[in-house]
Amino acid sequence: MSLLKSWIASANDAACPFPLNNLPYGVFSVGDGELRCGTAIGDRIIDLTGLEEISTLRADPDADVLDAPYWNDFMELGPEAWATYRAKLQKMLSADAPEDVQEALTYFSLPLADATLHMPMAVSEYTDFYAGRHHATNVGTMFRGAENALPPNWLHIPIGYNGRASSVVVSGTDVRRPWGQLKSPDHDTPAFLPCRRFDIELEMGAIVGQFSDHPVTVQEADDMIFGYVLLNDWSARDIQAWEYQPLGPFQAKATATSISPWIVTKAALEPFRTDTPEREFELLDHLKDVGPMLYDIDLSVSMAPEGTEATEIARTNYSQMYYSAAQQLAHHSTSGCPMNAGDLLGSGTISGPTKPERGSLLELSWGGKEPLTLDSGETRTFIEDGDTLTLHGAAKGDGYTIGFGDCTGTLLPALSDPFER
Repeated sequence: MSLLKSWIASANDAACPFPLNNLPYGVFSVGDGELRCGTAIGDRIIDLTGLEEISTLRADPDADVLDAPYWNDFMELGPEAWATYRAKLQKMLSADAPEDVQEALTYFSLPLADATLHMPMAVSEYTDFYAGRHHATNVGTMFRGAENALPPNWLHIPIGYNGRASSVVVSGTDVRRPWGQLKSPDHDTPAFLPCRRFDIELEMGAIVGQFSDHPVTVQEADDMIFGYVLLNDWSARDIQAWEYQPLGPFQAKATATSISPWIVTKAALEPFRTDTPEREFELLDHLKDVGPMLYDIDLSVSMAPEGTEATEIARTNYSQMYYSAAQQLAHHSTSGCPMNAGDLLGSGTISGPTKPERGSLLELSWGGKEPLTLDSGETRTFIEDGDTLTLHGAAKGDGYTIGFGDCTGTLLPALSDPFER
């Protein structure tokens, strides 16, 4: 697919992350105004709540679904409604749209630079997976040796754990260094201290758009996915090292999970589908691929210590995953676990086969043994107070770019007394 031309000139630039091909969904406000649903195109936001209010563009003829500050009600309408609404919106923003339509949408639009972006959906539940093979191999090698890097189940099921929906935040939200129990090998008992090895995890987040209360197939799961965001699953590695056996991460992953502000729809990503990797073991029938299940999305991470320019510290691609989001969702449902509109599935850390492609500082510094040197000359093994970490992501088409908006957060110092009120 090539670039779709819009009457909004800025959307026709090949480097613009929000062309007519994209039309991501988000929530915005201006000044102290109310939160409203909108879409990004070029350098502008179209106020879709406003268009619904005057009945110029409605997803449901009988009910308002964009009158709340999230996209959950819209998601619940289902894939057919998603497709119909997107087609109408694209037609209204296309280069040959009638003048009266252009005037209406111009009235209900504003510069992106004037808006504050908010959480695009109410997160129903959050599940984080561990489904990137290179990441799992690197981490396993550090802690168990190369021969036992992957646990026996890893090549057969997408391993995951239930995380905290309450601590999912939108890009731009500061993150506070957490306190927790730390165990030094030099002491028999742990101490309650601020985290010393705070980290990021470069992930993609899949947003479930439909309810289910029964097992679903991989194809049904793929149909249920509404769209994707960039996701940073901040991780307290030293807290995790003490707590993770036998049940896995707990407080180490509960501080915050940051997501990018725009939901890029699955429809916008269709031209970028790509195959999952070859497998040593054939997956069981309920997890088998039903076609290309991953996406060719370039991803990178930059780090900026306070007062300095950012340094790119990693670059990889979403196609490096071993399991797709649809396979993760299908596996999640096998017990009959109900899934809801607004459920968020973290892909797991996305790393590639070489050092510059590692999606966490744990891997990049190899457990703190190999410090990174930034462009400023400073070195890092893990994140220091005042550092700003930003995830970037884009799919490159024929003369156009599908962007997500950055996923960024700055680490604030730990509280001097976490219990002081």
